[in-house]
Amino acid sequence: MKHFLTLKDLTPAELKLLIQRAGELKKLHKHGDIYQPLKGKVLAMIFEKSSTRTRVSFESAMIQFGGGSIFLSPDDTQLGRGEPLEDSARVISSMVDAVMIRTFAHSKIETFAKYSSVPVINALTDEYHPCQLLADMQTYQEHRGDIKGKKVVWIGDGNNMCHSYINAAEQFGFTLNIATPEGYEPDSAIVEASKADVQLFNDPKAAAEGVDLVVTDVWASMGQEEEQRKREQAFAGFQVNETIMALANTDALFMHCLPAHRGEEVSAEVIDGPQSVVWDEAENRLHAQKALLEFLIGE
Repeated sequence: MKHFLTLKDLTPAELKLLIQRAGELKKLHKHGDIYQPLKGKVLAMIFEKSSTRTRVSFESAMIQFGGGSIFLSPDDTQLGRGEPLEDSARVISSMVDAVMIRTFAHSKIETFAKYSSVPVINALTDEYHPCQLLADMQTYQEHRGDIKGKKVVWIGDGNNMCHSYINAAEQFGFTLNIATPEGYEPDSAIVEASKADVQLFNDPKAAAEGVDLVVTDVWASMGQEEEQRKREQAFAGFQVNETIMALANTDALFMHCLPAHRGEEVSAEVIDGPQSVVWDEAENRLHAQKALLEFLIGE
């Protein structure tokens, strides 16, 4: 049994296989073929943080695969509050075939996985967002081929997405430049533990020179709304706009995990422009997660 809490839970070969399989499943879906490898299987979806794409993609994946899902909102479950987390893990996992959790502290999902009898999937914690990276890697593969040996720039906050890009650089073999304002760098322990070529910058223009992929995210993540004004000032020079894209390679792509704030972390000209693949990236959450579910709980 495997869990998927970070990209490092799978080998580079397994991740490459998942990306390939996601593409195959996408083609099946587009052709209208019925494929139901998870008939009779149930996914428990525990949300302590709300989401649009995560719920729709996982729920659709289970329906299309012939299985079912149970949505548990913050009102439906109190992980670690109403009863010990270990007890919740034992009970819930005894009734379903996999558990997807979207929560705050990464330690919470690690504890749940330790006591779960079925695979646990990280659908976002404060430290990592590995499912989004599967979709991002699939999207790059579709548009430009293998990302191995390419150069990627992350511009913005050193957040959970940034941490997962650090893991992805190691697992998929690309170089990663990270441009953040001072004081908003990624967790130093995650950077130091990486075997990838990761460079930190405080100048987004210098970081974006000659890259093949430009990625950003909102300046204030969920739970940081009270810091919005402070962050707007700190990140003022970190908008991904046409100036930044002009420094990248001419065939560079732009990605954003969404939701996006046009005029803040990205200009409308970029996110709605020809180099943007954000809509394919969003749709690929469905196909990449179908590949993941098939891998973890398929027969």
